[in-house]
Amino acid sequence: MTVQSLPRHDVDLMVIGTGLAGMAAAAMAVRRGLSVALAGTSGESVYASGLLDLLAVHPVKDGRLWDDPFAALAALAADEPGHPYARLDRPGIEAAFAAFTAFLGEIGLDYHGHDGKNAMVLTPVGTIKHTYRVPAGMWAADAGIRTTPPALIVDFYGLKGFSSAQIAQTAGVFWPGLAHVRLPFPGGRPAPYPEPMALALESHKTRQELAKALSPHLRGREMVGFPAVLGIYRTRETLAALSELLGTPVFEIPTIPPAVTGLRLKAAFEEAMPERGVVTFFQKLVLGVRAEADGFACDVGWSSAEAQVRARGVILATGRFFGKGLVPHRKGVIEPLFGLPVVQPAARSQWHRDRMFDPAGHPINRAGLMTDDRFRPLWADGQPAFDGLYAVGSILAGHDWTRQKCGAGLALATAYAAVEDFAGRR
Repeated sequence: MTVQSLPRHDVDLMVIGTGLAGMAAAAMAVRRGLSVALAGTSGESVYASGLLDLLAVHPVKDGRLWDDPFAALAALAADEPGHPYARLDRPGIEAAFAAFTAFLGEIGLDYHGHDGKNAMVLTPVGTIKHTYRVPAGMWAADAGIRTTPPALIVDFYGLKGFSSAQIAQTAGVFWPGLAHVRLPFPGGRPAPYPEPMALALESHKTRQELAKALSPHLRGREMVGFPAVLGIYRTRETLAALSELLGTPVFEIPTIPPAVTGLRLKAAFEEAMPERGVVTFFQKLVLGVRAEADGFACDVGWSSAEAQVRARGVILATGRFFGKGLVPHRKGVIEPLFGLPVVQPAARSQWHRDRMFDPAGHPINRAGLMTDDRFRPLWADGQPAFDGLYAVGSILAGHDWTRQKCGAGLALATAYAAVEDFAGRR
């Protein structure tokens, strides 16, 4: 099929990437009344914890944890003026979180948090994770950690990578008196993976069986924690029904990836985008982009072009190495779609430090695209590559999101800033 004969879609904005940054950009663009096309593969979304971090750790080398993420942001911007967060202000960041969590609520995924303060959840090993916005299923854990009521942690025979005994023992340092129990999964089904368990628990009968099995263990317990398996497509209903059956608040604890929490986001997002008029190409790639006088022509497909999108603007939200937004080669790291220059160590020998867990981190983790204050990527001479091209999320240079615990906040805030800039210049 020739380029001329491909199905063609004309939109205001093409979003490339369906991770959290791409998801946020598309949702925020629709909210602003823009016509949108979206393309990308699942990428890292199925590995997502569902937590929306803003900033919890700074400086990383000292491992300092912050309750106030905005105080942490101010310290980070002062210490690292090249960090993408240094280009953002508090009102814009708060607006980004408000817009995205409102969108998630509209599609059935409720989120909670404190004003100006990080929340706390339990991790799969029983430690505390500080984060800014929390899925409804994990929200009760914050109150539990702060008030330490008698609680029960539940797991299931056969579930890999999750031990209620380990969580109770580790968390007992700050939450004394935690009890734990391991049960067969209702119906006698083997339970090695979270996804089939989550689907089964959307059934009223399965929830009743679970509540009956738990009943002898609930005496004196004011809260119950489960692995994050309380539904995928009907999470609200599953949480509410199980809490009612048990007569006590329940909360979820993230599991090791691939996780149900990421599947929830992916499933709800993929259903919601077409309903909102977005032209979607899920599990498809943008194979090539050509700059034109009035915007961009994007060829979309898998191994060959299957459609063409004409857009006045493009948001590049392709992620880092896992999502192939950045591609490593023997002589360096490249950005494959536009050929944009990548900020990176001068030689491959400088990518990593001698120690895997060096407190300073590895320089390669800060590689990425440099942008101006509008999040337009730059050529090597410091000039914007294209007026209507934006880069958002983890593909940006100057951050170490996994160690700074800022990946979700970076995705949401930069996506919001890019969409607002584009919408304001129509």
